Amino acid sequence: MDFDRAPFRDELFHAELDAQPWASYTHAYGSAEDVPGCLRALAGDDDAAAEEAQSELYGSILHQGSVYEASAKAVPFLARIAAAGIRTADVLLLIGGIAEGGTDPDPGSDPGSDPAGSGAVRESDEAACRRAVVAQLPLLLASVKHEDRAVRQAAAWAAGWTGTAGAALAVPALRDRAAVETDPLVRAELLTSLVESDPEGSASAAAGAVGPDSPPELRIAAVMACADIGLPWTRDHHEAVLDLLPLDRLAADRYDHSRNEPLHDICLTLLDRDTGADREAVFALLDAALRSADPEARTEAVWVVTTACELSRSAPVRLAPALISAAAEDGTDDETGALSALGRLGPSGAPAADLLAARAAGDGDTADRALEALVAIDPVRAASLLARDLERRPRALQAASGGPADSLPVVPYDPELLAAVRRRLATMEPGGTTPFRLTALLASWGPDASDAVPELLAALPAHPRVLPKALVAVCPPGRRAEVADALRARTGTGPADERIEAARALHELTGEHVVLLSLLAELLAGSAGGGGGSADPIREAAEAAAAVGPAAASLVPALRAALNSPGAERNNPQMDDDIALAVALYRITGDAAEAVPVLAGVLGDRDGLWRRWTLVRAAAVAESLGPAARPLVPVLKALLADPRQTPSAALALRAAAPDDLDAGHMADLLLDAAETGASPFEAVDALVAFGTDALSDEHRARFTELGERDRRVVRSGLDGTVEITDERLRARVRAAVRSR
Repeated sequence: MDFDRAPFRDELFHAELDAQPWASYTHAYGSAEDVPGCLRALAGDDDAAAEEAQSELYGSILHQGSVYEASAKAVPFLARIAAAGIRTADVLLLIGGIAEGGTDPDPGSDPGSDPAGSGAVRESDEAACRRAVVAQLPLLLASVKHEDRAVRQAAAWAAGWTGTAGAALAVPALRDRAAVETDPLVRAELLTSLVESDPEGSASAAAGAVGPDSPPELRIAAVMACADIGLPWTRDHHEAVLDLLPLDRLAADRYDHSRNEPLHDICLTLLDRDTGADREAVFALLDAALRSADPEARTEAVWVVTTACELSRSAPVRLAPALISAAAEDGTDDETGALSALGRLGPSGAPAADLLAARAAGDGDTADRALEALVAIDPVRAASLLARDLERRPRALQAASGGPADSLPVVPYDPELLAAVRRRLATMEPGGTTPFRLTALLASWGPDASDAVPELLAALPAHPRVLPKALVAVCPPGRRAEVADALRARTGTGPADERIEAARALHELTGEHVVLLSLLAELLAGSAGGGGGSADPIREAAEAAAAVGPAAASLVPALRAALNSPGAERNNPQMDDDIALAVALYRITGDAAEAVPVLAGVLGDRDGLWRRWTLVRAAAVAESLGPAARPLVPVLKALLADPRQTPSAALALRAAAPDDLDAGHMADLLLDAAETGASPFEAVDALVAFGTDALSDEHRARFTELGERDRRVVRSGLDGTVEITDERLRARVRAAVRSR
């Protein structure tokens, strides 16, 4: 249908727009009452207002890719605006984004039902959006013949996101256009959309466009399409990719921004197939790309190598020679990032140690990055290099001083590095992360770092929150009295949180607790002097009281008073406070009667956001209660359904009611949690705790496979930590299998 522009704006469009109850619809920010104004502005003559309206619609009805009730309601109006020739390409892209955020409708859903009245299940917003765009396909598909290339491309892209739901209408129109289209970008978009809508029926077209007779944009789209469809990877695909490198330029003007890094996408798709042949295809492709004479091609390949190492356990050893070659080719500037990426290789990067050491001896950020990578490959050698220029190697210091548990390496004790740390302690100023990095190193070395006690004592007044724990960790017996005196002096000066930190360290070092209990009493009463700066004062006080144990009996009334009211709505920090208070009361009184109902309230409230670790902590406390936690069995069993919670809940159930457990079912759940990467370390530890000897043959095979499969079990973490963490998990599994 064609619309005359002026009547469309002034009459029909406005009348039907006003007829909708927009205030009752919702979008990302609540009521959608602002949507009709945005649609009017988008269809209006004021270009600035139209651009602002488009931006607002992306923020409200397509917020970061998410769609809502109002998104589906807006689609018919957006389609009519596009069909009227008003900012057609831009509006088609918005419609396509709504389709992309949707899902194919459930054939059994009833989009017109009222859940409150009829009891029927309301169609999801995602399904409603996909359905709404499919309903407007006749208008969208008319634009694939538009004279403007950008409009044709946008229409093809938008139609493709209707997927199989829109295939009956979209596929014939897209095929007809593909037969006559001459623009390479539009041809690429048409092929991609055909594959989205009809993968099996489009396989031959994709395979036929891989050859050198196709324009580059279409050719790389065809290679990606073949990978998406699941066609076997062939020599033709390999040669096409290498002929076209670098690939990013060929996708820069495509509308599918989730696929604008073709080499990365192709390799990820092949690795996800998880077969030996497909892995080798990826490795051969990356090996060749890393050896390319074009720095841009090597840069693309380096980025994909980091992903390959995160996904595949065999990637580091297979790709190490080519990545080292690329780093050497870059010279001293790390132009492609290959030098930094060498740290991803772990022990497989050992042949790069000389190269990294030579670069680390230079100046500037490149030297720091080289040393950072060397820490991961050869921490012993890195230690002496770090000692030479500690102040100007922040990245290497961060890597050397460790990170989250089981992720980053820590350099071993080194006399030269200890001397450098001592010099740095004497000159560092308050603030920044340096004190944390240095004390983490010292604490990891323990008494080997005892020579740093004088510098730590001298720096204590400037860093009273950071240094007490390090002092305790490195303090040798002969200096205990001196350190204790310094900590004791700090308990009487400064803000409350600093005094408590000193008092906790003093208790750990000497067992003295009188001053600590006095400070905790003040904190719990809310009357501590000095305006303490602790972000979690209740939790900190409870943890300190729990460490003291029965001698903290005088704090019991204050600890009880700090508990949140039963049944009150609590956020995660308040729940964490209650968990710590429950632990303290149990450790002090030896009676679990008060702790159990507190934990029941936390464990039974599973619906809040970001609650995973709060529930894990509560389950761990339940485990420590042993049989006294039996009343918690129902809420603990409910947690088993969430793989992220399975390990902690299983261990708590084992401690509370071991006779109630089905060992086979528990092994299934724990293996699921490990295999999916939901909580792999915790699941493996739980399996070991339950006893691998008791596993069935099937479960034993699955457990062994965790250590032997190529696909990494750990799939997420801080940048650069996944590989190290997964290798440690792999070693843990193999050790458990051997010990059996």
